[in-house]
Amino acid sequence: MNVRTRSSAIIGTLCLVASLALTTASADESAASRKAPKVALTKVTTAAHPSAGAAGPGGTVWIAERAGTVRVLNSQGLGEPVLDISKETTTDGERGLLGIAFDKKFAHFYISFTNLEGTSTIDEFAVSKGKIRQETRRTVLTQTQPYANHNGGDIKFGPDGYLYIALGDGGSGGDPHGNGQNLDTLLGKLLRIDPRGAKPYAIPSDNPFVGDPKAKDEIWAYGLRNPWRFSFDAGTGDLFIGDVGQSAWEEIDRAPASSKGGENYGWSQMEGNHPFRDGTEPANHVPPVYEYDRTGLGCSVTGGYVYRGKAIPDLRGQYVFSDYCDGTIRALQMKDGKVTGADDLGVNGGEVISFVQGGKGELYVLDIGGSVYRIDPA
Repeated sequence: MNVRTRSSAIIGTLCLVASLALTTASADESAASRKAPKVALTKVTTAAHPSAGAAGPGGTVWIAERAGTVRVLNSQGLGEPVLDISKETTTDGERGLLGIAFDKKFAHFYISFTNLEGTSTIDEFAVSKGKIRQETRRTVLTQTQPYANHNGGDIKFGPDGYLYIALGDGGSGGDPHGNGQNLDTLLGKLLRIDPRGAKPYAIPSDNPFVGDPKAKDEIWAYGLRNPWRFSFDAGTGDLFIGDVGQSAWEEIDRAPASSKGGENYGWSQMEGNHPFRDGTEPANHVPPVYEYDRTGLGCSVTGGYVYRGKAIPDLRGQYVFSDYCDGTIRALQMKDGKVTGADDLGVNGGEVISFVQGGKGELYVLDIGGSVYRIDPA
């Protein structure tokens, strides 16, 4: 999702990189000596501005449409809406229905959206026999937004069973309020909460800033500009965040499954590995595992997933991602937490706004223009 200042539509301003710069010489050598996995994009359906998705009960894939509807993908395409909040959200700027998630037992369904006032909102529904019980709806968390861009909005359940929530720095450009490095706000952060532990939610006792009077207890990691899409590796539990840059660098951040949280990814003192404006690198800065510049067509990284499906063996273990403006599907090879190579997979998903990981690990690509693709072997 666009995370820069020019935000007239969640999507109208995002654009991507045709050439990605590897961060080390060894990565260049590795990429040059290997052949990229052979993949194809299979169009499985068309949606109305698909914005997010999640694996659902019974092996289904649920697709969120930006204006506020959620539909289930089946062999005939998308069914009728199973949820419609279109009268409660707005699509100005980068707003709308931005994220959906199920808990591990598919007993509860969560949505992340901006309401008519632009407030980021997480709501919960009980699920019974694969169907949403709309009468059980309740609001879990809200966060006011000073601007209509950089709202973040992605939500995922981690391997620990807690709900993680990505919020951008609040918008405008250059983080004018200094939210990225300010631990007294939820903006510019990745949050970690227990939505079922209390009402409206509980805070896990091992969150890194619990007990710090100068920090919000909900914070798991900080120093983020617009973490539009993040995910957990289904094989290792490692966390990957695609954080959209300001004007020069797009970055992918990583935390190992063993992390105790508290990572500072640097914004707005840093943009990727580089000081932003007159910024000074924080002593605890965790640099991105990968970055690319915007000298090509790239403008807004779209974070994806580590592929753990079975259909494309050569792709297993690689982190698949794209960029809204370029649309090229790419993959990073990883070893011991470091990038050893990057591949252009030779397919283009259009205005790639999000990826979806199905229940069996296969990946889907969402083009905000409407196309929903599955990544298949070529």
